[in-house]
Amino acid sequence: MFFLPEKLDHYVVEHSEQEPQLLQELTRETYQKILQPIMLSGPYQGRVLSMISKLVRPKIILELGTFTGYATLCLAEGLQIDGEIHTIDINEELHDFQRKYFDKSGFGEQIIQHTGNALDIIPSLDMSFDLVFIDADKPNYSNYFHLIINKLNPGGIILSDNVLWHGKVVEPLNDKDKSTKAVLDYNTLLKSDERVETVLLPIRDGLTISRKK
Repeated sequence: MFFLPEKLDHYVVEHSEQEPQLLQELTRETYQKILQPIMLSGPYQGRVLSMISKLVRPKIILELGTFTGYATLCLAEGLQIDGEIHTIDINEELHDFQRKYFDKSGFGEQIIQHTGNALDIIPSLDMSFDLVFIDADKPNYSNYFHLIINKLNPGGIILSDNVLWHGKVVEPLNDKDKSTKAVLDYNTLLKSDERVETVLLPIRDGLTISRKK
């Protein structure tokens, strides 16, 4: 997931905004208690998400893939004072873990958790979004895009994580590798869909910023 030389990557992190204490605590507990802690956004990408959210100043955020809530809290930092973030995760066992840190953060009342299949939940949300963060199951990335694009306000932003997929996007494709094929198709979709303008950033495992025209 790291494409820069280690020394240069360390320099980048050291000269970026510092990770808040609460997120350091969340990270420690995630590594102690939760399977696949590598799914955390991490301190550098978290500060990138925070900065983008603060620049957008969203009223409504949609997040697909909560995990333990690290990215949720980063994105919440940019919310308008009366804004809210709707975050969807299929794993109900993480609900209470997420809520503990949400309530500690000061954003607790602005964060609405949804547990279940995002393909079912997104159509039920009667609202439009200013910022969407997609960080869920890769085979459904394109499906998520088609569900949210008409709910995204003009000028709204879609952030898509893991779009370099450990570098597999430039390797020979294994026909059985459905996730890599899905990411390749999704990247092509974002590049070709005339409703959005897209820039792919080589941040960690790849982060795409797409703006609705």
